[in-house]
Amino acid sequence: MAFTVPLPRTPLDGGPAWWYEHELGWATVAGPPVQLVTGLRFDVLDLPAPAGRGVLRRLGPATGPVALLGSRMRLLVAAGSAEELPGLLDWLEWGGIALDLAALGADGRMTAPLPPGRGGSGTPGGAVWLRAPAPGREIESSLPALRSAPWGDAGAPCLARLVAAAAAECHRVRLLSARTLGPAPQQLSPQRFASS
Repeated sequence: MAFTVPLPRTPLDGGPAWWYEHELGWATVAGPPVQLVTGLRFDVLDLPAPAGRGVLRRLGPATGPVALLGSRMRLLVAAGSAEELPGLLDWLEWGGIALDLAALGADGRMTAPLPPGRGGSGTPGGAVWLRAPAPGREIESSLPALRSAPWGDAGAPCLARLVAAAAAECHRVRLLSARTLGPAPQQLSPQRFASS
């Protein structure tokens, strides 16, 4: 009599990559850890966690999904926003000022937090959702976007307002850390003022 070993069972839910691909329609790259592809359905603003907490205090629920990875906060914004960030910072008169604010857009990757409702918090220091996306609804229309952009929904939060708050909070965090750690090796550029 020959004994056969059954094939390993696959998890009923398919794992985190399955959840992102089938519940949200987001592209993933196999891990570990699973990565979310940016630039297709959303872009990401990446900033220090203390600055991100300040943005969340200022804007409340007008941010869309928010993830935390170690000391960095990631705010999901409408696809195409990463390309707009440099010009938007210039328009808001933050251009030329060193900010710890970056954007992940086309061909970028973001570490995928465990889907909401999963047991445990994943690996220590791993990515977690502070405000998770909700499956079963159009997430992209709720992401911060430029109002004039074709993907900007009238009900979506304003990208310019979000970037202005993020820039101010990043600058505040940098100034506070310079005060506690001493002068930074790089000097700030003089701020430009618009003429009346």
